[in-house]
Amino acid sequence: MGIFQEYMLQSSLHGAKYVVDSEKYSRYERVFWAICIILSWIGSVFLIKASLNAFNNNAISFVVESSYLDWDTDFPSIFICENKNMDRVQEAADKIFGEDHDFTLEEVLSEIVYFRGESYHTIHECAGDENINEKCLLGNYSYYANFVRSNCENSLTECAFNGKSFDCCKHFLPIETEIGRCFALNSGQTKKPPNYTPLNLKSNRFTGPGSLKIKIQTESFMYTIGYYEVPNLVTPKTDILQVDQFIHYKRQLSIKNVENDPEARDVSVLQRNCRFPEENFVEVHKYYSFSACSVQCRKDEQSKLCGCNSHVMPNTEIEQHCEIDGLVCLNKHYEDLSIVIAAWSKARKRKGIVCDCLPSCYEVDIMVIHETRDNIYDPSVDPYSIIEVSLASLPTERYKRNVVRGKIDLVVSIGGSTGLFVGASLLSFVEIIYYFTIRAGLFNCVNVFKHKSTFSDVFTKLQRY
Repeated sequence: MGIFQEYMLQSSLHGAKYVVDSEKYSRYERVFWAICIILSWIGSVFLIKASLNAFNNNAISFVVESSYLDWDTDFPSIFICENKNMDRVQEAADKIFGEDHDFTLEEVLSEIVYFRGESYHTIHECAGDENINEKCLLGNYSYYANFVRSNCENSLTECAFNGKSFDCCKHFLPIETEIGRCFALNSGQTKKPPNYTPLNLKSNRFTGPGSLKIKIQTESFMYTIGYYEVPNLVTPKTDILQVDQFIHYKRQLSIKNVENDPEARDVSVLQRNCRFPEENFVEVHKYYSFSACSVQCRKDEQSKLCGCNSHVMPNTEIEQHCEIDGLVCLNKHYEDLSIVIAAWSKARKRKGIVCDCLPSCYEVDIMVIHETRDNIYDPSVDPYSIIEVSLASLPTERYKRNVVRGKIDLVVSIGGSTGLFVGASLLSFVEIIYYFTIRAGLFNCVNVFKHKSTFSDVFTKLQRY
């Protein structure tokens, strides 16, 4: 009690000495000050809780920035993914099944090579107990998918950016995706060869809006997405262009990039409600993005429902690939795997998959402004198509993620609250520790010397202490 009374008398906390000094202040005055101190601490606690809540839930401000227009705008990533090249399917079918084969086997091979979750012909011809075609493919599907799909040289022949030609296959790099092998330009998810020098695809007021021109030899899907995004089964249709032969496509885009405050990396993922590419936990792709997380979500659900993964699932061991029984299971659960729903929809027994994926911190807003299609049919040449993708204009706006409540702001806010209500500082709390540890030890030692005169008794007491 002595050390406590001494602390209260000497404390730097406002009002503390009035509570314990019974010689100078009456009981009613001491009760009054005790009530004031309690109310001050309660007010301080409420302010600190409000500061913590604001720090945890409102640390980030997401605004549209239009005050500075001297920025570089990255051209979107372009993915070219082959779509049902029946000439190659027929050619491969002759080698696999022999020239005298059932036509339906070509449909089976096409479903396997360009797998998108459904396997109607494969199940009808190769699954079940009756009428199974003896030449059916019952496994090793990834081999056939790679065997049939066209390589880059057979898909892309002429490429140019802002009127300057470049080697298509040097910069359109192969990448395995959920819909099979694609060729990607300006993507952070591709594996770069040694000594690779990326193409400069930035647009600014000196270069003007970027424009890309590609000549394609096969029927394909073209995806225009963000730098770290990947094509998948649920990519929005506005980001996909189905490329048919003898058509000249012109597509103009509007793009808004996201700029992040450097301090955004210092706050937690839940506070900023997004993930940076390096904060990756998915297995299917090298960097995190919303679409990569979506693919990982489907991979996990495939394993849960069917015990295997589709043969086109990226970064998956061959031993995990589904064979014919697995394809039957994936086809059965097609809607459960190909439709993304909210958690509350799952509770209502709706078909689909719930993927708890945060957006990427570098997510890009891409919109199609204008699109035209012109017929360029010429029977004297091999089938081809031309795609021109360009920015309609240089962007005048971009999104900015700012940190409005960092860790320093939290410390200042808490310090201000305690200082305003109870007059406390960091040294005030050090003072508490000092009085009840170091000071308390010295206080007991002094009492020992006051009550015991012999050196041996003092030594014994010190040992016990």
